[in-house]
Amino acid sequence: MLIKGVGTNDKLRILAEAARFDVCGNGALETKPGDLPFHFIHRAALPDGGCVSLFKVLLTNSCINDCAYCASAASRNVRRAAFKPEELARTFLDLNHRHLAEGIFLSSGIAENPNCAMEGIIKTAEILRRKCGFKGYIHAKMLPGASPDRIEAVCALASRVSVNIEAPTAAHLKRLSSQKNLLEGILAPMRQAHGLHEAHPQLIPSGQTTQFVVGAAGEKDVDILGTTAELYQDMGLRRIYFSAYHPILGTRLEGVPAESPWRQHRLYQADWLLRVYGFPWSEVSLALNQQGNLPLKANPKLAIAHASPWLFPVDINYAGYEELLRVPGIGPLAARRIVEKRRLCAISTIDHLKKLRVRYREAMPYIWFKGMPSFAKQLSFLPGLEGDS
Repeated sequence: MLIKGVGTNDKLRILAEAARFDVCGNGALETKPGDLPFHFIHRAALPDGGCVSLFKVLLTNSCINDCAYCASAASRNVRRAAFKPEELARTFLDLNHRHLAEGIFLSSGIAENPNCAMEGIIKTAEILRRKCGFKGYIHAKMLPGASPDRIEAVCALASRVSVNIEAPTAAHLKRLSSQKNLLEGILAPMRQAHGLHEAHPQLIPSGQTTQFVVGAAGEKDVDILGTTAELYQDMGLRRIYFSAYHPILGTRLEGVPAESPWRQHRLYQADWLLRVYGFPWSEVSLALNQQGNLPLKANPKLAIAHASPWLFPVDINYAGYEELLRVPGIGPLAARRIVEKRRLCAISTIDHLKKLRVRYREAMPYIWFKGMPSFAKQLSFLPGLEGDS
């Protein structure tokens, strides 16, 4: 039941808590002593590598949907609250004028139907853009099931849009929600937003993103990553987020154990290979084990190298950029540095590798150069838990 007479501070607490499951960046800012807890301000990565401080709450946590994992599910007995668009816009502008929030993340539960909920998001964005002249960053949700005219309207106002796919296939999504339709409710708005951006690049200049709930629907990594590769190719997504499932009391999945954060981490590493390195899906899939999942004890790039022993070792003084990228411990920046260094002199010592920022302990079993120290031959191919390469 919607609570009447709730003040702005209480709404911020209720609706920021409800919004915390939507991933848009790198976490909440630190609370300042004596201030209202700023758990509603998050850091989000921008396409150019920078960051923006985002004000992130829901317009309302009232929802007719009964998603099996969701904190705002209709069946849960929780406090419900709602902002009016004018109130939410005013609250954000106050934070913006105080240099606490540079942009806003607009999302909402579906209190009546998707189009009515989208109207609240659109009206808030219109107030900010057209009435108050705000030219900064707006990330707006395209709610599942919203009509094409609402999708077009929000794309005309937002810097970035997103609709959460949640599960990799229609069958998996059905386990989470009987009301959501993958093709018509989620992929259709994605496709429309992609088409609008392709035809009019000035619209949604920061593109669109989506998010998976990892481990809630019994899906495997092969399902998630296969769909991820298709979304990047077909929908032109800028970013895909992976949120490890955590049980919430009062939901249908409250008895399902939380998903390992290592699984989420490995998915992000595999996503990095697809999105940043440009590895094809056929190559990334080599990292999967027989059960169709990424190994938790080795990063995917190392697993791919283990599955492709015929590619190694590579001669670091003659291998092309793409060959160097396949070497564990060598990322895009180090690969470019190696190519530049070779124009001046041969790479012939470990000190050369260190100066080029190569993680040489990872790389040594997979490379060769004249005069390589004998201890390198003793290094094993045992998987490690070091970070991305």
